[in-house]
Amino acid sequence: MNLTGKQKRYLRSQAHHLTPIFQIGKSGITEEMLKQINEALVKRELFKISLLQNTMVTPQEAAEMIEEKLDANVVQIIGKILVVFKASPKEKYQEISKAVAKL
Repeated sequence: MNLTGKQKRYLRSQAHHLTPIFQIGKSGITEEMLKQINEALVKRELFKISLLQNTMVTPQEAAEMIEEKLDANVVQIIGKILVVFKASPKEKYQEISKAVAKL
């Protein structure tokens, strides 16, 4: 899903108060972590991921991997924090994606 500037701005404003729920450490992004991120995207649609200091993965590499493997959008990279969005396939969790679609 390609997001417009207005949609990205809305998502950034919604993510501002969130705290990161995943941390990428020295083992990098594993298949198990990708599976857990995907499950969280189905239920939350929008959250933050932080990269720890000891990780060998750069924020840009992590963003590319998440976008490629999970078909999600990395809305913003702030230092070592990624803001990730993906519309949920389950209708009961589609609160944010419905608001984004209206923009």
